[in-house]
Amino acid sequence: HRDAAGVSLNGTHRMPYDGYLGENIDTTEYLDKVLSDSSSGINSPAGVIVETVQGEGGINVASIEWLQNLQVVCKKHGLLFIVDDIQAGCGRTGDYFSFEEAGIEPDIITLSKSLGGYGLPFAVVLMKPELDQWKPGEHNGTFRGNNLAFVTAKAAIDNYWSDLQFSEEIKRKGRYVSERLESIVSQYGDGNFTAKGRGMFQGINCVNGDIAGQITRSAFKKGLIIETSGADDHIVKFFCPLIISDENLKKGIDIVESAIREVCAKEGEIPEEIVYFDVG
Repeated sequence: HRDAAGVSLNGTHRMPYDGYLGENIDTTEYLDKVLSDSSSGINSPAGVIVETVQGEGGINVASIEWLQNLQVVCKKHGLLFIVDDIQAGCGRTGDYFSFEEAGIEPDIITLSKSLGGYGLPFAVVLMKPELDQWKPGEHNGTFRGNNLAFVTAKAAIDNYWSDLQFSEEIKRKGRYVSERLESIVSQYGDGNFTAKGRGMFQGINCVNGDIAGQITRSAFKKGLIIETSGADDHIVKFFCPLIISDENLKKGIDIVESAIREVCAKEGEIPEEIVYFDVG
C-alpha cells in the first residue's frame, strides 16, 4: 500500500523494541515518557501492537519483564494492548499463545498462519467482550469465513490442544533446536554468530545478509528450503513444522550445519556485528 500510494501511512509511531537500545535499557520507560509528555510530539494512540517474538524483524525475543511492563504502560495511559500472534502463536513458542508464560492479558489478539491446521487460509481477531461492538453484518465481506478452514482449524485444536501433550512435544523439540544452534554458533563464524529465539521459532544471526544468503542457497542445493529474516536478511530462520519428526528435524539442522561449514570455510574471516550501544 505504501509503495503503491507513494505516501506514508499516518497515525502510527514505531517505538524501540526490547533490547533495541541496549541490554540494560527498558524501552517501555521511554514509551511511558513520551506518552506522559505533551510536548514529545507523540499523540496518545488508540493502542499498542506488539509481537512477543519478532519474526520478520529478526527473531528478537521480548523478555517476560518487558512484556509485563508494556502492559502496565498501556493500562496507565488507557491504551488497548494488542498482541500480534500471527507468527508466534498457535504453539510456535511452546504454549498455544506466545504470551502465556508472561502472564499478561492482551485486550486483542490476532492469529493466523497455522491456525487453519491444514494449510488453508484462516485468521481470527480475538477481543475482550467489552470491545466486541460489531453491529450485525458490519464485519462481513466476500472473502470472510473460509468454511473448510473452520472445519480444519477446529480439528487441529481438538486433536492437538485437548491436553498438554503437543505443547510438551514442541517444547522438547525447541530445546533440541536451541542446543543444536548453540553448538553450531560455538564452532563456526569466528565467534560472531549468535543463536536466538524461543521454542520452534529460532534463528542464527549471521552478522550480514550476504553470509546468510550464501548459507540458505547452499542449504537449498542440499535439499532444504530455509528463509532469512531481519532488516538486512541476516538471520537464518528456523521455522520448522510443529509436527516434524525427530528424524527430519535432525536431518534439517544437519543440512544447515553443513551449509554453514561450507560457507565459513570459503568466506575465511567472518566480520563482527556492529555494536551501537556499548553499556559495558
